[in-house]
Amino acid sequence: MEPPSSISDELKHCVVHGAQPTVYYIPDFISEEEETYLLQQIYQSPKPKWTQLSGRRLQNWGGLPRPKGMLEEPIPDWLDAYCHKVSSHGAFGGKTANHVLVNEYKPGEGIMPHEDGPLYYPAVTTITLGSHTLLDLYAPVGNDTVSASEDERHLFSLLLRPRSLLVLRDDAYRNLLHGIGAQDTDELTDKVLNLNAAGARPGETLRRGTRVSLTIRHVPKVFKTKFLLGKK
Repeated sequence: MEPPSSISDELKHCVVHGAQPTVYYIPDFISEEEETYLLQQIYQSPKPKWTQLSGRRLQNWGGLPRPKGMLEEPIPDWLDAYCHKVSSHGAFGGKTANHVLVNEYKPGEGIMPHEDGPLYYPAVTTITLGSHTLLDLYAPVGNDTVSASEDERHLFSLLLRPRSLLVLRDDAYRNLLHGIGAQDTDELTDKVLNLNAAGARPGETLRRGTRVSLTIRHVPKVFKTKFLLGKK
């Protein structure tokens, strides 16, 4: 685990109490103007950058991570600026993010509980644009939970407001699954651990709009394009 000193003071003050000590939530990480600018840039991207999946569509920037390494591709300046902004808080232990997934979720769309795996530095950071969502965190399927239902493995949830930053590091990254329910509305309960920080209360029901997320990560094993072109 990274020493606490690798994390910025702002991030330390935004730890989510009741969760693992490496879960952080910063509301209003970017301004409304920045949010508008980012959405404009995303939707002006060439159509071939979009890949349609079941439950969402996405753009991939930086390269395609593989076990042997990622062939590095350029990240546009408008996106690279936020790779550096997030990295400046020590989310990646002093390293700079080099990979971004832009995910678009329409109301009613979600993603099954999953882990991001060992191809990345053990941290995932997410900037939310356009609409809120509820991120659900689960215990993984193991010997003691193999027969447990998804509801039984559900540990807690986090309300991700537009313009916020979420950071999951170390134990929270390695040992928990995260997913988004495929639903139109979210009912807030006391299992949502960051309600105060997100400006909400138990008992509220929030209707989703179209949400765009920037999932910003660091891939340690990278092949430089110039290096590959120089090989014979």
